[in-house]
Amino acid sequence: MPPLGVTMPVDDGLGVPEYVRLARAAEAAGYDSVWCGEVAGPEVFSLLGVLAASTSQVRLGTGIANVYARSAALAAMGFATLSSAAPGRVLAGLGASSPMVVRDWHGREHDRPLATVEGYVTALRSAWAGERVRVEHPRTHGFRSSLLPPQVPPVVLAAMNPRMLRLAGRVADGVFLTWCPPDEVPGLLAHVRAGEAEAGRPPGSVWAMASYWAYAGDRYDEAMTRMRRLVLQYAMVPTHRGSFAGAWDDLDRATERWRGGDRAGALALVPDAAVHRLCAVGDGAHVAGRAADLRAAGIALPVLLTPGAEPGDLDGPLDTVARTADAAAGRTDEPRPA
Repeated sequence: MPPLGVTMPVDDGLGVPEYVRLARAAEAAGYDSVWCGEVAGPEVFSLLGVLAASTSQVRLGTGIANVYARSAALAAMGFATLSSAAPGRVLAGLGASSPMVVRDWHGREHDRPLATVEGYVTALRSAWAGERVRVEHPRTHGFRSSLLPPQVPPVVLAAMNPRMLRLAGRVADGVFLTWCPPDEVPGLLAHVRAGEAEAGRPPGSVWAMASYWAYAGDRYDEAMTRMRRLVLQYAMVPTHRGSFAGAWDDLDRATERWRGGDRAGALALVPDAAVHRLCAVGDGAHVAGRAADLRAAGIALPVLLTPGAEPGDLDGPLDTVARTADAAAGRTDEPRPA
């Protein structure tokens, strides 16, 4: 099977036993990696620790860990601990998150995101090398880790805007794209390659992954309704808005209606075409086909983000993981829908 990753649906109200089932299903189906985000559900390092103990081969990544919620020293300790438990299987996915999450939820200032991310990466790598860390922003002076990772985790930066994409090209091992249809990938990767050139790195030094919402379960209509809500929910976040601007024409009107309390009217302005552009909802072959299209556009690791047809639905994600793997590996004759 070509390399595929899966992201745990951390917004779905599932518990740790359900995430263990999903991770084990992904490993059994031949997935390259399991990624865990961090929004308002499970805490990512403790969840990955459980998954590390519950699996044996699949790689495990933070997808993504917010650089403002933890100090660089604490994150270095967390990744070193995971790497000690699962040597060679840990990937450090990092991102700047959004002002709402950082300021309102965590009480931190969402300031200087580029400088913060760059300094954070420098501090992590210095700590993992056993050095005494001295980074000015975010300030980390004198920290030296007593637990070193047996293998240094690759650093993957979540990036959407041109400046963060170029930063990924300058300092990261990988770049984590999301909410980008295959036809938008080359333009985004051009910024990454420009960053590589700025840093004197060979072209292609930074590999690319891209996540996309995917559903291949049996509750198609309910899944479309859920995806429509997710698309609008993320499109209204100011720091993410630019990634959705070209998906449909009525984003501004939909945002106004939603904020005015007309939720049904807002969702009615999100057309099926926008949902299908940003999500893969269909059978396993359709979801696997989106992954193939992303690979053709330059993505090394397509990653399925697998929400259920409703919060708490585990059958949908399990079916999506299994059916997509079967289709990608040629173990099914399902036709891919037009």
